Amino acid sequence: MNAPMHGRPLRGGAVASRLLRAGLTACLAGLALMMMVPARAADEPAEQVQVADPYLELHTAPGRGYPVFHVAGRGEAVEILLRHTDWFKVRLANGKEGWVERVQLETTLTQSGSRKTFRDVLLDDYLHRRVEMGMAWGRFKNEPMLKLWTGYRLSDTLSAEATLGQVQGVFAGTDFWHVGINAEPWSDKRLSPFFGVGLGKFKNIPNTSLVSAFTTNANLAHAMAGVRWHLSDRFVLRADYSIYTAYVADTRSSEYRALTAGILFFF
Repeated sequence: MNAPMHGRPLRGGAVASRLLRAGLTACLAGLALMMMVPARAADEPAEQVQVADPYLELHTAPGRGYPVFHVAGRGEAVEILLRHTDWFKVRLANGKEGWVERVQLETTLTQSGSRKTFRDVLLDDYLHRRVEMGMAWGRFKNEPMLKLWTGYRLSDTLSAEATLGQVQGVFAGTDFWHVGINAEPWSDKRLSPFFGVGLGKFKNIPNTSLVSAFTTNANLAHAMAGVRWHLSDRFVLRADYSIYTAYVADTRSSEYRALTAGILFFF
């Protein structure tokens, strides 16, 4: 008979410990790499807007305490070079460069004639990232669960994700992995729901003390829904609810539910 989907007592604990150490090592390595990666790509083309108000004030540095050294008049073209919090470095057609506050720059017009808008600085920074790593803890059918994942953003609303996890408990241990696609329709919001589907494998290893129990290898289907909360320019809290379907035989499958919460960083 198959062993219940629960974790191993001693042997499983050792494996979980190794998995946790590996996850922490990966996260620390990612943090080190993250500090060396610039916030925005240097070769991004500069956007150009047009002054719509009577004037646009250019400061010597990003901050209201810095003096205004030049004023651009209505109709002048302004090139946006980079962003620092809610201040933007711009260049005028005559070559002058200065800093403009977001509230003033939002009165300008884009090349299509519409008002220029900007996302919250945290989300703007987030959407320019491509790679993320994360770790989460939770419950898988009432047993403790740990999972690690890495993701790659394909667009503002779609990302690919690979996950490695383990469940620990009384009668058996389960190791699993899956890859899939996540959709985040409102990725420009600080509190953002997301949805995902994927496929993978799982391995259920029963405690050797169980009679007539054997290891089960099965294909795995995965579906989840969750929410992200942006803490800072690089860190995000994530909670998700998942449904795992294990195809243990040609005519039989088992369904399990999991709830996890954790933290991720992107770079």
